[in-house]
Amino acid sequence: MRLFDTLENWRRFRAGCVGSVGLAPTLGGLHEGHASLIRRARAENHVAVVSIFLNPTQFNDQQDLANYPATTEADLAKAEQLGVDAVLMPSREAIYPDGFRFRVEEDDFSRELCGAHRPGHFTGVLTVVMKLLNLVRPQRAYFGEKDYQQLSLIRDMASAFFMDVAIVPCPTIRAADGLALSSRNALLDAKGRRLAPKLHEMLRADSSDGAVAEALAGMGFEVEYVATREGRRFAAAAINCGGKAVRLIDNVPFDGTERAPGGP
Repeated sequence: MRLFDTLENWRRFRAGCVGSVGLAPTLGGLHEGHASLIRRARAENHVAVVSIFLNPTQFNDQQDLANYPATTEADLAKAEQLGVDAVLMPSREAIYPDGFRFRVEEDDFSRELCGAHRPGHFTGVLTVVMKLLNLVRPQRAYFGEKDYQQLSLIRDMASAFFMDVAIVPCPTIRAADGLALSSRNALLDAKGRRLAPKLHEMLRADSSDGAVAEALAGMGFEVEYVATREGRRFAAAAINCGGKAVRLIDNVPFDGTERAPGGP
């Protein structure tokens, strides 16, 4: 495995790549969910690339950015174990030489769900993903369905800008109790970890979005939203762990129709 922390060296390596390239973009804090993306990239391409870049522009809360798990040595060890050919780990200055002067905006779905509660989040996501896709020039890029709104926006961006890359969706990886794997799970205390699987459990309940939100709040979640869109139910909720709010998101296929408040 080769590690690239400068774009000059990366571009030299990329120019010599033969065959298809698969990219698994990450913020770091690698877990089994990321590993599932990397395994797909490894199995379906000649060259498997992982990017590790804790993107500051997608964090509207600087404390959230500061709290994000940074496990670089473990991340590199896991990537090597999974058979990655190259890791791109650029500096903030390299990715944003313009100081984020130029950016990618979406003016519809990005303003709903997580976008309504995290202003500018998806602008940061779309901008950095476009930069990474332009740098790596993969034939395939792999994204998890846990971040389904993000996946949808990235897929639409690639189509809108005629980008020659397949955006490959990968199923959400869950713990045995149903909790969607996330780097933020490491921030949960013991009590929070016991509560967290209830988010997935309630999303699958045959109840209205409002009833699910009310039930989650009664359990101790700080609910941002529960909403059904185009055959999926989405939710974001936080758990207070030692004075810190640990934000969790999840979504599930949901083919039921939205029920009236107070309905079954």
